[in-house]
Amino acid sequence: MTDCLFCTFAAGPMPPRVFEDDRCLAIADINPQAPTHLLVIPRVHVATLNDLTREHEPLIGHLVGVAAKLMRDQGHAEAGWRTLFNVNRDAGQTVFHLHLHVLGGRQFGWPPG
Repeated sequence: MTDCLFCTFAAGPMPPRVFEDDRCLAIADINPQAPTHLLVIPRVHVATLNDLTREHEPLIGHLVGVAAKLMRDQGHAEAGWRTLFNVNRDAGQTVFHLHLHVLGGRQFGWPPG
């Protein structure tokens, strides 16, 4: 999709990647909400979780697995970390290409938001 920022990221060398494979990439969030705040972005364009089909189930599992690997690598596995998908505007989604927020490095409250 040519007008999608994250599709552009997936197709090109920018921005710098924390992780990359054939199904996704991970980058640092430009507006971090924790000492570690990464975005795990699938290469395939899916606008929101509402648009997922059964064929996407392995991809979602892969994104979560990548998040776990990154948090282990960042040293947050023992203390704890959080994942988050924002779905549509009221939930805070600003880029309409599915992406998993992965946050660590501080204590998080509940309920979130």
